[in-house]
Amino acid sequence: MQKLIIRGDPGIRKGAVIEYDGEEFVCFGINRNGDWHGPDRPQLWCTVGKPDEEEDYETRNYIPNFLDVEAVDAEAITVIQAKAEA
Repeated sequence: MQKLIIRGDPGIRKGAVIEYDGEEFVCFGINRNGDWHGPDRPQLWCTVGKPDEEEDYETRNYIPNFLDVEAVDAEAITVIQAKAEA
């Protein structure tokens, strides 16, 4: 599990499946920043991980401050599924 800061909005929402750096991740949670007083493009602060890590995310079985953080442009993300299927 890690934090992924995406500069720009690739059109994803909670539950999205993305590909980054050759690996597939699920977006467990997304916070959108920068719409009002931020940079010229919004930033999505996503908690991403493998599908088998979803239970750890839901039960908060991790320490958010110790997650690895990477920042990328929206163009570096390949969207496989834009949001969770209902």
